[in-house]
Amino acid sequence: MTDLDDAYANAAYIPGAADYPPRWARAAEGLREGLLEQGLADLDLSYGDSARQRLDLFYPAGDAKGLMVFVHGGYWLRFDKSIWSHLAAGALSRGWVVAMPSYDLCPAVRIADITQQIAQAITTAAAMVAGPVVLSGHSAGGHLVARMLQPGLLPDAVAARLQHVMPISPVADLRPLLRTSMNNDFRLDEAGAIAESPVLLDHRLPVPVTVWVGAKERPVFLDQARLLAEAWGCAHVVDKGKHHFDVIDALADPESGMVQHLLG
Repeated sequence: MTDLDDAYANAAYIPGAADYPPRWARAAEGLREGLLEQGLADLDLSYGDSARQRLDLFYPAGDAKGLMVFVHGGYWLRFDKSIWSHLAAGALSRGWVVAMPSYDLCPAVRIADITQQIAQAITTAAAMVAGPVVLSGHSAGGHLVARMLQPGLLPDAVAARLQHVMPISPVADLRPLLRTSMNNDFRLDEAGAIAESPVLLDHRLPVPVTVWVGAKERPVFLDQARLLAEAWGCAHVVDKGKHHFDVIDALADPESGMVQHLLG
């Protein structure tokens, strides 16, 4: 393991890290089952050609205020939408439709391909839900929602509906990943890392952005969040007491500062 491999390793520094994914999966299944019973969920909607290009839509009980999209993390290498459904609870309680896409993973595709897939997923979901659109994503998902602010990635009509983007614990500069063992799967070169790094974006859509990160995260994630906020001149929240795995719990709570800030 290289020094950078260790720097970007989250689980090794979180007590009980192995317990989180099964806990997430149980909570996610519980929310989906409850919404399905009420007729408030459409699952596995296709937005592209591959089997993983599917999204779930969850609906609030009343009239919808708009669409919130959550893009999961996992270093572009693991997980799918089924583990995160419970994180829709906060936005649903505040009257928003929530879309959660899966996407193809490295090494079957490259990170640039995933960026294009997420743009298509957002476009597909936005065509099904009226009103403003907010984007949130965690870790690699934070990278992906930040990438959506590159002009031209989203259709103009969708980009015009963006109200807020919240990268949570994002990887914003991919160049350090060139020196990790994960790059055996990413297959990034210098040019690709630069092109996919939101922190290096010359121009972005004029949409409010909040970079959110846990105060107890690994130093490189604190740095990545700070550098993105500085580069973009946007809001930056360091969430006291939170680490890389529990910082996203707030999305499930309609009264949390994260949800209130995200949805306004």
